[in-house]
Amino acid sequence: MNKWLGLTMVSTAAMLAACGGGSDLGGSTETDLSGTRGSLMHNPPLRVTALSAAEFKDRLAATASGQSLLALAGVPKCGVNVHYIEYGTVGGAGEKTNASGALMVPSGDAPGCGGARPVVLYAHGTTTDRAYNIADITEPTRPGATEGSLMAAMYAAQGFIVVAPNYAGYDVSKLGYHPYLNADQQSKDMMDALTAARKALPRINGQDGGKLFITGFSQGGHVAMATHRALQAANLPVTASAPMSGPYALGAFGDAVYYGNVNLGATIFTPMLAVSYQKAYGNIYGQPSDMFEAPYATGLDQLLPSNTPVEQLFQQGKLPQTQLFSSTPPAPAFASITPPTQPPQLAPLFALGFGSNNLVKNSARLAYLQDAIANPDGAVPTVTTGGQAAAPQNPMRQAFKANDLRNWAPQRPVLLCGGNADPTVFFNANTTLMQGLWSAPSPLALPPGLLTVLDVDSAPGAGDPFAAVKAGFAQAKAGVAARGGANAVVEVYHGSLVPSFCNVAARAFFQNVLASGG
Repeated sequence: MNKWLGLTMVSTAAMLAACGGGSDLGGSTETDLSGTRGSLMHNPPLRVTALSAAEFKDRLAATASGQSLLALAGVPKCGVNVHYIEYGTVGGAGEKTNASGALMVPSGDAPGCGGARPVVLYAHGTTTDRAYNIADITEPTRPGATEGSLMAAMYAAQGFIVVAPNYAGYDVSKLGYHPYLNADQQSKDMMDALTAARKALPRINGQDGGKLFITGFSQGGHVAMATHRALQAANLPVTASAPMSGPYALGAFGDAVYYGNVNLGATIFTPMLAVSYQKAYGNIYGQPSDMFEAPYATGLDQLLPSNTPVEQLFQQGKLPQTQLFSSTPPAPAFASITPPTQPPQLAPLFALGFGSNNLVKNSARLAYLQDAIANPDGAVPTVTTGGQAAAPQNPMRQAFKANDLRNWAPQRPVLLCGGNADPTVFFNANTTLMQGLWSAPSPLALPPGLLTVLDVDSAPGAGDPFAAVKAGFAQAKAGVAARGGANAVVEVYHGSLVPSFCNVAARAFFQNVLASGG
């Protein structure tokens, strides 16, 4: 027997014994170890936990974080059965692999909790934790438990079936890397998880009602939009989507960073992107030291995701915490953007990205910038067409273009949600840019009413349907500032403030689409 398969079967058996999992309807377990796309390894899948609405409410009310989630998501009207699925998918180069995820099914006798239910296909944000598992919500300290609890409270406990992949490269996946922001692979991963979950539903007392909603935050925002695009291209039905704070315009965003607008988290995102695209296209570097400085290059292509917490990786010197580029300009012409000082309110953020212990070599930054000047993007450094660079020659810029989502127009309702002061995924270079491309007089303009754009960090207008979301965000932001000052707001803005309120908005958006007969 294949060693990995043997370990997986032993692990699954142990989890079943520990959690009391199994079929909601009884019967024997079917096993499919073929690894083909969308195959479900164990059917019925392991049931991790089953909570009634009252039990879930009590559990949330028992902790401060749970109380905050309860206030955001509302009192559960449904119980939630959380299942763990393992399925076949592909890697960044099309190689056969496996992945896992969560399948959450509402339960109970309250109206909207049983029978045919709408499905939310959810894409999670960037994580460096190799053990990330959204299905494991029983232990709050486990990687993925917080996001899994959010999905359970926000969607499953309000009557939505939730399918939430962990992605290839995480949890029990045998893929040795993660195809980070690879639009083709990640949309396939999402679709394969959905296919596998639909096979499981009849065995766990779940019924797909035929309405499919897609959402995700940060990396997951990009993945959600890429998945909507892929499903539409395949003529598969999508009811609506709500990408949140995603790097949709990767070419523009990447150029902004290399022009010196270094975002918070760039020393994590950059190696994950480089490895992902190296695995997919094979031309990003000959060896990591071509792109990365000597203290970090060795082993960097195998570093992330990791079983070591990222804080320890910083402490061990495996990655610099903030310094992406050298404070020495790669050429005299780039002195004014090493680092940039405009706009003044963002200068302190950009300055964090420069120093003497930098990650990316000046030679790599110079080659990128020279190509950006010769083959400019339509949005960076100034907005012209707003579209992608016509013919980039730099391999990283080519990879960004291949995974940039400025090349399609949705045919179903879309909500784009984010916050204008996001220090991690810049709002203007992504959400605002997509809004412009999908608005008249652009060739990609959507019909009236199809696009909704929400900046949660803005003042509500008259008759604003998201007034309560904006007010809640403002209150939460002010609370963080009162406790820790402006720096504290920057630290949590992307990671917890915006996703909490954007998910509230996404659920309301989906419910409105359902109510309107969408």
